Order: sequence, then C-alpha cells, then structure tokens
Amino acid sequence: MNIELKENFLVLWKKYFNNAELPIVFYYTDGDGGAEWAEKTKGHSCIICELAKVRNGRSLVFNAEKVMCGGGKRYLGYTEKMRPGFEYFLSCGNDQMEGERYIRTPEMVREFMKIQRTLPVEGKNLVFKRWDNLSEKDTPEAVVFFARPDVLSGLFTLANFDQTDPNGTFTPFAAGCGSIVHYPYLESLTDRPRAVIGLFDPSARPCVPEDVLTFAVPMKRFEKMIGYMEESFLITDTWLAIRRRIG
Repeated sequence: MNIELKENFLVLWKKYFNNAELPIVFYYTDGDGGAEWAEKTKGHSCIICELAKVRNGRSLVFNAEKVMCGGGKRYLGYTEKMRPGFEYFLSCGNDQMEGERYIRTPEMVREFMKIQRTLPVEGKNLVFKRWDNLSEKDTPEAVVFFARPDVLSGLFTLANFDQTDPNGTFTPFAAGCGSIVHYPYLESLTDRPRAVIGLFDPSARPCVPEDVLTFAVPMKRFEKMIGYMEESFLITDTWLAIRRRIG
C-alpha cells in the first residue's frame, strides 16, 4: 500500500466528507496481513455483521473455516457447492424448508446459479482492515464504504467523473457479501472496473443502520478517484451545502 496515497485520502476525506465513516478494504493473501483471526461463530453468522468490528477499527482475517454461512462461503470463493435444495431455499420453499422468496421459482434459481462465477482464491485468507489501519505491506483489492445517502451521492458522482459510459457503477443482485467482495473482486480483474452499490439483501440489512448502503470500488479505480477529488464537483458550492449536512 502506498502510504502517501493513504494519508492523502485521509486528508481529502476529512476535507470534503467531514466526519463520515472511513471505508474498509479487503484482500486475499496466504498470511494473515497482521490482522487477528475472526472468531468461529456457532451456527449461521453473516459476515456483514462481523464487519461491524472492522468498521470500528479492528482488523480481521477469515478463511473457509471462519465463514459459517453457506452463501458466504460461495460468494467469498471458498466453495462452489450450495446446500441441498438451495433452489427451494432461495425461492418458494418446500416441505423440508421455508423459502426466502428472493427469486420467484426454483427453476429461475437454477438458471441464476448457472451464470455465477467462482473467485480464483482457493486456499487464500481474506483480510479486512479499516483504511486508517493500512500499512505498506497491505495490498487492497477493493475499498468498501458503508455510506448514508449524501455520502453515497458524492462517491457515485466522483466515480463517474471521468466516465462517458452512464453504467460505470452497477447494482448486481447478490447477497450482502456478494456486493462488497464477490463482484468488486471480479471487477478488479477487468480493464475498466466498475464500482458496485450494494447491501440490498434483506437478510443482511439487520447488520447495518437503516439508512446505510455500500459502495465498493476496485483499488485501481479508487486510486484514480482520489486523484480527481480536488478538480471535481467536491470543490463547488453545490457540494458545500451537502458537506455541511454530512458534518
């Protein structure tokens, strides 16, 4: 991690977003990234809830054994398998299970799963750190903001500052962890990475305040966004009015 870039963003974030929450980052590694191992919870646990600790300043590292949600294991790249009857679980249910009713029919779930990609991270550990805790040894794949509407507006507009394509940001249908890790990671592998707005998953929503969504940006895209901050709309009176509300 470029420490000069890290410190520069901290100054600019404070300048233009006042006391808005700092972002977190994630990356895959063979080691632990200097983070503490996440506790293995009993029963089902959503990683979005666990990330509240990272947002508050702790650095955590996960592996397949630490992720207790089956969907989380798949979206984070730790398995290609899903629970038996998953097509019923995600849709209308059956005699053995209640359905979440997120997709209309089991047949549609099967079609949906056919186009899902697996992350190329087998055997890797997944590190999460808050931006201010980054060191030179860290190698962020993407930056993730847990943002309220005014902050989200600023991030969205900044991400499109150098774009002519109106679809430079997108909102894929996914679990909470899919929108903050899976899709941002896949975008990081492309030549023109897009930002991902997410956390629309009703199952993950209880893990965050009611007015918070996520905005995840591949690191190579985010570096450009930082470079544009002081020539963008952020220096205008239009943003000043919003910035005062953020404070």
